[in-house]
Amino acid sequence: MTSIPAAGSHVVVVGAGMVAHRFVDSLLSRAEDDLRVTVIGEEPRHPYDRVGLTGFFAGASPDDLTLDRDVLDDARVTFLRGDAVTRIDRAGRAVKTASGRVVAYDRLVLATGSYAAKLAVDGFGHEGCFVYRTLDDVERLRSFVEARSRELGRPLTGMVIGGGLLGLEAAGALQGLDVSCTVVQSSERLMSAQLDLPGGNALRRLIEARGIKVKTGAITTRLDADRGGRVVGLEFRDGDYAPADVVVFTVGVRPRDELAREASLDVHPRGGVLIDAGCQTSDPHILAVGEVANFDGLAVGLVAPGYAMAEVAATRLLGGDASFPGYDLSTKLKLSGVDVASFGDAFAETPGALDVVYVDPVAGVYKKLVLSDDAKTLLGGILVGDASAYGSLRPLVGGALGGDPAAYLMPEGGVAAPTGELPDEALVCSCNSVTAGAIRTAVHDEGCTDVTSIKACTKAGAACGSCVMMVKKIVGTELAKSGAALSNALCEHFEMSRRQLFDAVRVSGLTTFSSVIERFGVGRGCDICKPALASILSTLVGKHVLEGENATLQDTNDHVMANLQKDGSYSVVPRIPGGEITPEGLLVIGQVAQDFNLYTKITGGQRIDLFGARLEQLPQIWKRLVDAGFESGHAYGKSLRTVKSCVGSTWCRYGVQDSVGMAVQLELRYRGLRSPHKIKLGVSGCARECAEARGKDVGVIATEAGWNMYIGGNGGFTPRHAVLFAEGLSDEALLTAIDRFLMYYIFTADRLQRTAPWFEDLDGGIEGLRSVIFDDSLGICADLDAAIATHIDGYEDEWKATIEDPEKVRRFASFVNAPTTPDPSLAYTVERGQPRPATVDEREGGRVLIAGTTLEVRR
Repeated sequence: MTSIPAAGSHVVVVGAGMVAHRFVDSLLSRAEDDLRVTVIGEEPRHPYDRVGLTGFFAGASPDDLTLDRDVLDDARVTFLRGDAVTRIDRAGRAVKTASGRVVAYDRLVLATGSYAAKLAVDGFGHEGCFVYRTLDDVERLRSFVEARSRELGRPLTGMVIGGGLLGLEAAGALQGLDVSCTVVQSSERLMSAQLDLPGGNALRRLIEARGIKVKTGAITTRLDADRGGRVVGLEFRDGDYAPADVVVFTVGVRPRDELAREASLDVHPRGGVLIDAGCQTSDPHILAVGEVANFDGLAVGLVAPGYAMAEVAATRLLGGDASFPGYDLSTKLKLSGVDVASFGDAFAETPGALDVVYVDPVAGVYKKLVLSDDAKTLLGGILVGDASAYGSLRPLVGGALGGDPAAYLMPEGGVAAPTGELPDEALVCSCNSVTAGAIRTAVHDEGCTDVTSIKACTKAGAACGSCVMMVKKIVGTELAKSGAALSNALCEHFEMSRRQLFDAVRVSGLTTFSSVIERFGVGRGCDICKPALASILSTLVGKHVLEGENATLQDTNDHVMANLQKDGSYSVVPRIPGGEITPEGLLVIGQVAQDFNLYTKITGGQRIDLFGARLEQLPQIWKRLVDAGFESGHAYGKSLRTVKSCVGSTWCRYGVQDSVGMAVQLELRYRGLRSPHKIKLGVSGCARECAEARGKDVGVIATEAGWNMYIGGNGGFTPRHAVLFAEGLSDEALLTAIDRFLMYYIFTADRLQRTAPWFEDLDGGIEGLRSVIFDDSLGICADLDAAIATHIDGYEDEWKATIEDPEKVRRFASFVNAPTTPDPSLAYTVERGQPRPATVDEREGGRVLIAGTTLEVRR
């Protein structure tokens, strides 16, 4: 390896993207003052964050996406932008640009990146067809959509060709522009480079739950245009046709290696400039980094390996010893409400590898860990629907897992994951190659006490952001060791805890997410703070979940006010307070189930669940139920779910009080009350406890002396037995105690914290809580009473409000141009006299009925 001379050296960098920016930053931070760097970029901009490109559609300006300007504004750097290099003169060690400049170099670094691949299909050049690669691309796309929708006087229909990471993010961007979107994937599953078939199927359900259609196994053969040359539809190999007003191609990228080819550098047959572990090309004076480089037969379109190459190249140029370790292909989808990650040997290609899989089809979760043949070493994994463990798991790849793999896969509250610290050598931020040890050093030696300062010091979390929670955890642990105060920030966008944010919104009177984050936060929000703030605003403002900005903040089920099921259909749960229902009500539910071919089941909470409803059927089903006096049971929300009761003194010979009457009163009082986690209540009419009240967040048991109130019970992976809170309460005193308990919980609990761990964390524990509720020790009972009164007075049924608003009803369409056409991917068979989703074998054998057909059930 030939090192650059110490003095008078001139490094020329061709390309001004993220990797070029990182290379220059690393080089300048360690080089002498006499080093000269020239950066030549064809775009007329400073380098910007391509990873966050989709943020442009969420309100980010080009300036927001621009990387640190100080790097290229350094006195040692000459930045030539808007001028492409057209030729490399290897013999003369110079490059020539389109404007005619000739720039000599001592060492040349190729960082030309890649370009969006074009699909070899007739009609690719029609107006309305776009690629999704640069800031110019997305600006043109947004301008076209806005102009075309005004021209047509309606929302557009869009197609994204390519179902990989970029394609799904592009679909989310189109949806944000009010475009009804379909993702077309040629293979059998989405994100086929990162996910196995079950993971891809789970992702498909999540994507479709957002209102984005998915068409897999589809090859586009032609794009049709109108007389004006504007795209109007796509034809597929199987003969299908789909209308489209805008088409975005995300079918992959190709290395921009044309300069290298023309300069006779060694190039891989499939593309990319060949480099060794030191990023050296076949010319000793030329290096290549990022997506243009091909190492070990691969050229990869991810920023993390590019950053690693940039560090290696800078070290080598400065005379140091560094080697590129190979590609880390870990990826995390950046699409709000869709949690997906893949890392390491996700496809278990290592000989003898073992899979540990957790699947929750109801919640839309699929998780897989790949382990060595002795089940001790973590090799990789796939997380769909819940990627919260990604930050903890990815740094452990190649090392001992350190505990039961199930601990990392179970939902929150399941088996406890090992609490041991990551070793110093564990890679926490793959984008910027930052280890756990580097973060600890920044805390203790550099005085970094929060994620923001860690980003500035180490760059951990400064790229894709997927490691931020792990960074926060490490910082918190190190501060705790030194006795410093720990940050309880909700996320990187809000320094406040959920409790502090709740108080801030309550006092300020702000009513929208944008106004709250502008005043109290930074950035554009994430899938942590958006749903949390949606819950806070629901409590304090009380607007419909689909009203204005609220609609963009909700979790998957809240988007459609129904529960997503494993096959992409939904379940509908009408409210049945206390489990009490009239024969007429039963007949209505039965008739609805029969008319819409729905599977019916009595739930554990004494309600009736109707499964198999298609998206476009939901408003029709709701209208039938609402007209009969039913309303939403909020089975989809972090809110009151149900109040279970026994029959009580009205009928039972052992009952001492009217448990049904109390249960009905409680359910109607707290219906629709949004909270940090779901809430369940139970009322038993005597000590025999038939309603299992002590397994609920609030349990009420009748005695001769009055009502006994229990708190903090729950089922799930970590069942908790409720504890006695108060005895012998009258009806009025019971209602007041529950009012204050629930509102104090809503005011002060952390995000997704259930009632049991919440009150245990309070100062004074349960005794302290009693003093707050009964003795008003904090002087807030008047506020708690007023808050519950506001909720009761302002309650409206979300189903009823939706079906009365045509704009909201428009959201519930299977296809924008055929809103009542059933989704053909839904198929059913009959079991025990009722419809259920067909298995793969049943589909292949043709023993199914496709959604929309009449399903005959013999009883």
